[in-house]
Amino acid sequence: MNASSGNDGLLRLSNPAARRLFLQRHALAEDPSRQVSGAELLKLIERLGFVQVDSINTVERAHHMILFSRRQCYNPRQLTELLENKRALFEHWTHDASIIPSRFYPYWNLRFERSADRLKERWREWRRDGFEEKFDDIRKHIHQHGPAMSRDMGEGEKKSNGGWWDWHPSKTALEYLWRTGEIAVCRREGFQKVYDLTERVIAQEHRAQTPDEKQTIDWACTSALDRLGFATSGELAAFWETAKAGEAKKWCAANLGDNLIEVEIEGARGQRPWRAFARPDLVDQAAAAPEPPGRIRVLSPFDPAIRDRKRTERLFGYRYRIEVFVPAPKRQYGYYVFPLLEGRNLIGRVDMKCQRDTGILNVAALWLEPGVRASKGRLQRLEAELARVARFAGCQTVDYAADWLRE
Repeated sequence: MNASSGNDGLLRLSNPAARRLFLQRHALAEDPSRQVSGAELLKLIERLGFVQVDSINTVERAHHMILFSRRQCYNPRQLTELLENKRALFEHWTHDASIIPSRFYPYWNLRFERSADRLKERWREWRRDGFEEKFDDIRKHIHQHGPAMSRDMGEGEKKSNGGWWDWHPSKTALEYLWRTGEIAVCRREGFQKVYDLTERVIAQEHRAQTPDEKQTIDWACTSALDRLGFATSGELAAFWETAKAGEAKKWCAANLGDNLIEVEIEGARGQRPWRAFARPDLVDQAAAAPEPPGRIRVLSPFDPAIRDRKRTERLFGYRYRIEVFVPAPKRQYGYYVFPLLEGRNLIGRVDMKCQRDTGILNVAALWLEPGVRASKGRLQRLEAELARVARFAGCQTVDYAADWLRE
């Protein structure tokens, strides 16, 4: 049964139905072996909303892993073509640095406007003195010489050691002008951002549109709900991090009725149900969502389906934390472990790393969730998936540590 009556007469969506719908919205309910063209890849990213970018490359970078888990015929060159040549995508911030469809660009104007004063105040508090004095130098340099990286700027300034806390003034100025929309990232080299004037990167058709604050908040909440299936007002605000929490709450209140209903979502493993907002046809949407394929898939730690850790815990009964900044002796699992999805269940996590000099994917450890058996069939499906991941990462073989099966 997909739904029942909950507290206060609210519709209650069952946990299995909620998972199916959520995974369908995140493109994890279809066969990942499907072919994907460039146009289809763009539609996939539009469906997800964005793909997070991250520098950690133990197997493959996050944005490539996210797309590979959904379309295992995906080739990273397809993303480069859409992002750097066709300009159908652009890079900016959602909750973090992300690759976003260019047709969404007009709704970033509100973020640019709100970032202008907030970032100046914050960065002054962090003692990043002198960056405002570099704005004209950067504008002139990029206008005359074309795309530039932070290493091309700031002659004579103390250079950064790589952390955001140690940016030199010109690097800080570049980031400020990017985050407020005056310049744009045109490509990356060795994962370092290359900046250019916005008019050279973003098409005029996208720059010409200027939705106001109300239109932007309506788009942000509507499009977030479409991608989540059901959500609290806080989850709607957090999806793009464009609408403030109070603005999302007001949007929900204003749309209750014909456009929006309040529901209960059944928690995983006996957890209490929680209230959320959804479209009035939620039950029909859930009924139409297919059962995800039973094959095992490796997810990026930054996969959009699990980036909201609290929601993941409530919906799947799966607790995940990245331990990159946890001292090694205090880590529960490992530096950078990958969640495992099987059907509509998150069944465990795997610690692995690609050794590119030897072409070997080293699997250090597997931890399965309580109640998930390391059956022969499940391990065979996992090994088949790890072989696919290895090929995608450019490895020829998979090597398993002697004690890789952990309690």
